[in-house]
Amino acid sequence: MSAFVLKIIAIISMTFDHMSYLIFGEFSFMNYIGRIAFPIFAYQITEGYIHTHNLKKYFFRLFIFSLISQIPFMLFTSIFADGISLNIFFTLLLGLGAITIYDALNKIACKNKITHISYNLIGFGCVCLFAFLASITSCDYGYFGVFIIFFFYLFRNKKLLMNTAFITMAFIYYGQRLLFSPAYVPYLLIIIFTIFPLLFINLYNHKKGKDTKYFLYIFYPLHLLIIYGLSFLQ
Repeated sequence: MSAFVLKIIAIISMTFDHMSYLIFGEFSFMNYIGRIAFPIFAYQITEGYIHTHNLKKYFFRLFIFSLISQIPFMLFTSIFADGISLNIFFTLLLGLGAITIYDALNKIACKNKITHISYNLIGFGCVCLFAFLASITSCDYGYFGVFIIFFFYLFRNKKLLMNTAFITMAFIYYGQRLLFSPAYVPYLLIIIFTIFPLLFINLYNHKKGKDTKYFLYIFYPLHLLIIYGLSFLQ
């Protein structure tokens, strides 16, 4: 399964997720399908970091589209919610920042012969800081988004550990709601559908497939604007 196929699966899933609020005005069965999208996008961030030829341009591209997407995202969320939150590109940007700093600290540790434990503590502390920032700024998926990007990167060559870390984070993020909500079945289904994209990720063949460099960046704010426009027809 190529990167192109993964992105198409994620885009279709994301569209189902967002269309649910237009059609039903609230969470519905379509949103369960929507849980498939973000883990795939998070995984692609780690792949982008590993394979990019210009990390500065990668950061800049994510930052610019974070800004471009914010107004469409706010218009879209106004259909079903109050308050202001930051769109998914900000979450991906913070996740990219977390693994970049973690890697940089690793290189410093190797040069200065800092103990491996010290490097892990400092590096993971920085990742936690980025996760905290994602939460307090109300980024989409919050700390969960940053942590799964980090674990996808950290355990990229160890699938069992990668899968275990991801499943653990999914239960931590949604499990607290599962424990304290009488509607336990919906949250259990959310966890199941959040974990489900691991199937696609583990089938990834590390091939690029068709070039869709800017397709997702353009599609994300555009489809949010279209959904917002369609809301006036109801």
